[in-house]
Amino acid sequence: MGLDFRTAAQCAAFLLSLLGWVSACLTNYLPHWKNLNLELNEMENWTMGLWKSCVIQEEVGRQCKAFDSFLALPGELQSSRILMSLSNGLGLLGLLASGCGLDCSRLGEARKGLKRRLLILGGLLLWTSGVMVLVPVSWVAHMTVQEFWDETMPEIVPRWEFGEALFLGWFAGFCLVLGGCLLHCVACSSPAPPASGRYAVAGLPDHCQQLELKHANPEI
Repeated sequence: MGLDFRTAAQCAAFLLSLLGWVSACLTNYLPHWKNLNLELNEMENWTMGLWKSCVIQEEVGRQCKAFDSFLALPGELQSSRILMSLSNGLGLLGLLASGCGLDCSRLGEARKGLKRRLLILGGLLLWTSGVMVLVPVSWVAHMTVQEFWDETMPEIVPRWEFGEALFLGWFAGFCLVLGGCLLHCVACSSPAPPASGRYAVAGLPDHCQQLELKHANPEI
């Protein structure tokens, strides 16, 4: 029963991490980190991501343009690009390592120690990947709040607001952190001890043989 629970916990943590990794990849490439609604022209909305900015017009539709220069971006967007790309790479490595270390995986069944180390490594990589998602998302959100409440800017100037990608990034980061922690905890926990009945049955013939010898030779 303990083995079944360990396997179920590992699969649940792996699926949670997979969901977080897919969400983190979407967060990285979606151009909805910031939204800008123009009060003077309500038919035109602007969105900004890490790789491109888009304008949405009712008559024309969506038009996107990639940023011309990496160095021309604000510091938080430059760092966010690097951290999000590293997070996606570490998350993929973590999924591969933990997938090979699952108890339900047939890879390396005879090497339990290696599977356990792969599971621990995968959990650490996924946890690190989740933290590397939460940092840039929270940083961009913090800068957006500061710019929104900047008193030095005239009130007539439009302000950027939170985009949908920020909320998706928070969800992805928490999923990766939680999934990595669960995988690490399950791997570090001692496996369920084997059923004592096996040892009782194994020792039963020896005990029966002793009783038979004692019955055959009462002097013993």
